[in-house]
Amino acid sequence: GALIQVKVPKSLVAVSNGRQYSKDDQLDGSMLYTWQVKNPINNYNIVPYIGNYVHFADSLTGENDRQLSLDYWVLDYNLEKAKKQFGRDVKPMLKAFEYWFGPYPFYEDGFKLVESSHLGMEHQSATAYGNHYMDGYLGSDLSGSGWGLKWDYIIVHEAGHEWFGNNITTNDIADMWVHEGFTMYSEPLFIEYHWGKEAANEYVQGIRLNIDNDKPLIGPYGVNQEGSGDMYNKGANMLHTIRQVINNDTVFRNILRGLNKDFYHQTVDSKMVEQYFSQKAGIDLSKIFDQYLRTVKIPVLEYKITGDRFSTRWTNVVPGFTMPVKLTTGEWIYPTESWKAIPVPAAVKAKG
Repeated sequence: GALIQVKVPKSLVAVSNGRQYSKDDQLDGSMLYTWQVKNPINNYNIVPYIGNYVHFADSLTGENDRQLSLDYWVLDYNLEKAKKQFGRDVKPMLKAFEYWFGPYPFYEDGFKLVESSHLGMEHQSATAYGNHYMDGYLGSDLSGSGWGLKWDYIIVHEAGHEWFGNNITTNDIADMWVHEGFTMYSEPLFIEYHWGKEAANEYVQGIRLNIDNDKPLIGPYGVNQEGSGDMYNKGANMLHTIRQVINNDTVFRNILRGLNKDFYHQTVDSKMVEQYFSQKAGIDLSKIFDQYLRTVKIPVLEYKITGDRFSTRWTNVVPGFTMPVKLTTGEWIYPTESWKAIPVPAAVKAKG
């Protein structure tokens, strides 16, 4: 945990992570605010906010009927905007994330949104909010699908980090896709919970257009260097692809919840997460992770029809890549790097 003390003029308010522990008048006429965090916390998540803040509060009945305090600190002139925006989006977001990821990881410290001068940051139990009370990402839809304008991007994305980034943290920022890929994927999962799977699919397909594919998602280890900024959009799309390969949403959801339970308040590396997926899915997903995390190769599926035989193979892939493909009729094919022939599937026959 942590104890954070901030001394400010009496005309201002100091807010930080966790819960307010004390507020003390000082001999020099200032005010000393003390905030206490009871859970483990990353040092980069500790933050002081200072401003003309006003406070309002709410609560959420979470999983197992546990009560979660919701506290909001906003600039005084934005109070009514905040009540409307936070009141609309926070509880639906938390309900969706507890469904997909398991209980909010920091009940003892509560959940807070604090208005900031910058766009946003996942400060544990004190999320920075600077989206100007606009829907989408500063009023725009990053997916171009329309679904991104139905909710406040910063509330949803930054709060998603409470599970991936704050609850589960990587040992090296080279593996930061674990923070950003899962949290980016929390956005379509939020959409799916409230508007259905097809809406979520459209959102994922939309953010796919933002992938640059400039370098691998995993950076070099031991030198404090991140991988590609594609860790957001490509990371989310990789998880969406793996979800299709698992082909069982109950298993997929149990993996997400299991990660947050089994690695609760722990640091991990990418391999630990990858191996967990394969183990719990009962499928060797290692080559799919290698393909999309460690290379910029785009898999190419080649096929040919000879008589009544349908042949497929993967090219431009890592050795051993065998990702299955689901046809539009629901049939599955299982290409490898070598030509593999099967009877022509009904879906292919139907298309001539």
